[in-house]
Parts: sequence; structure tokens; C-alpha cells
Amino acid sequence: MISASNLKGEFRDRKIVVGGWISFAHPSITEIFANCGFDLIAIDMEHSTISLEQAQRIIAASQSYGVPCLPRPVSHSNDWIKPLLDSGANGLIAPMVNSGVDCKTLSSLIKFPPLGCRSFGVNRAQEYGRSFNEYVSNWNDNSVFIAQIETKEAVKEIDAILDNPLLDGVMIGPYDLSGSLGVPGETNHPLVLDAEKSILNACKKRSKACGTQLADFTEETFGKTLEKGYSFVFASSDLFVLNNWASRVTSIIKGIRN
Repeated sequence: MISASNLKGEFRDRKIVVGGWISFAHPSITEIFANCGFDLIAIDMEHSTISLEQAQRIIAASQSYGVPCLPRPVSHSNDWIKPLLDSGANGLIAPMVNSGVDCKTLSSLIKFPPLGCRSFGVNRAQEYGRSFNEYVSNWNDNSVFIAQIETKEAVKEIDAILDNPLLDGVMIGPYDLSGSLGVPGETNHPLVLDAEKSILNACKKRSKACGTQLADFTEETFGKTLEKGYSFVFASSDLFVLNNWASRVTSIIKGIRN
């Protein structure tokens, strides 16, 4: 397990990082994941109903086990970003980063001056004021910014996105990318695989971390993903785990009844 203070360095050095993915709000799920050896926990707020208040509880649950937490907000609006950071998130995974301009805007919202324009406030992140000076002094050096590459426009702009010095890595969103390329859901379509290869090569050239999520996380799929050149992987999600289990149970029940 990687400590919060070391996570940024692991991304910078393209070390193997394995995360858990949370789509349901109850913090008990986060505690189970955080207690099983994941290096970080991500919160999917883009495709779930997890609120800011619920996200703060998930962040606290993850960090109570020493596991850093990176939410994925529903949009690029500072109405989401600022309260998530003040809730104590260790950084952000930003969805739909399509250009160098998008990347610069987001990194500015994440970082304090002089690197960015994040406003100064007091909340859980600063232990409600007890560690304000320490937090502010260390935030720019320790916070993690991951940009999701999910469209054909982002693939064309990948060099401009990766050139941002405040960016720690990118994450390929295969489902949205397939949709943008006109083959929704066909994540193994040649168009998607070519785009994936282009992104991975660009990351390798610039020594930037590149990650993805595996709906079916097995030793085999994990190994093949690392062989492609990925350096961090989210091991399925609570949603996929439950759905896959339910599908197996349904198949067993049908088999008995037939």
C-alpha cells in the first residue's frame, strides 16, 4: 500500500499503482476496499448519485486506513472541485479533458497560488484549521491531478494535455472513447485500440503515468494491461463486482430450475 505522501512520486516514476473504484455511497464499501491493500480509492461522482456530503464520508473512510482518495467530480465546475478538495481529497481525477486548455484550467483550480487559483479556506482538509499552514505549504507538492482521455478530440490533443507540468498522469476511459469514435461499447474495436496505443506511446515518450479501469479484473487481464504499457489500473468497481456476482448467481439458479 502506498502512503498519501508517496502517491504522487509513484505516478511520477510510473510505478505500478492499483486502485479501487467506488460507485455506491455507503462508506462501509470503502472501508472493505481500503482494508484489502489498494494503493488508492477513486470515487465516481460522474456516473453515480454520490453527493458532496457522501463523498466527504468516503474520503474520510478511505484515509482512516491510510489510503489516499481521488474523487472524479461530475463536471469541471469549481462548485464541485473546491468542496471536494476542502473535504480532504488527495487530488482529483478529472473527466472529459479534451484539450491543453482544459488541462490548464483544471490544474489551476486544483493548485494554490502561485501555481493556480484555488482559494484558501478551512474545512476537513486542514483539520478544521489545526493544520492550515502545513496543509497549504505542502498541497501543491503532494496533490495529484489525473486527466481522463475519453474522446477523439482528446486523442488529437494528447501532446498538449501531457505537456502540462502539473499533470501527474492520464486515464483512458474506454467506454466514452469508443462512443466518441462511433463504436459505443466496442472497447476492442480497432479504432479504440489504435487510439489507446497512441495515448500510451505519448505517455511513455513523456514519462507520464497512464491508467485505465478493468471491469473484469483477473490476474490474466491485469497482466495483459501492464504489458500494454499501463502503469496504474483500477481493479473493477463495487458496481461491477456486485453485478458480476449477481449474474453468476442468476445463472446457477436458472441451471438448477431447468
